[in-house]
Amino acid sequence: MELKPSPLDDPRVAQFAWARYKRMMRFMALVTTSVVILSWFVLYQQVGFVSIHFYIATGLGIGFAMLLMSALMGLVYLSNGTGHDASVIDPLADEED
Repeated sequence: MELKPSPLDDPRVAQFAWARYKRMMRFMALVTTSVVILSWFVLYQQVGFVSIHFYIATGLGIGFAMLLMSALMGLVYLSNGTGHDASVIDPLADEED
């Protein structure tokens, strides 16, 4: 069984794909920052000042979750958008269920 070459093996394709991924992550960092600030504002309007630790924990929780989700989904888009997924060999493709 011969391995199919991945489009990401080409340095130009890889450079373009990673540049697009980094651009998307910068945008998502901006969106995440906006959502955290908006959530702090809404929490302050709803419950007032509880504790600074509450606001820090809320900001870190929302920020970490959003950035982790965007990083993982970005990698899925990078893999699919470059054709890297199509180069994977499925050893069970010829078997029937």
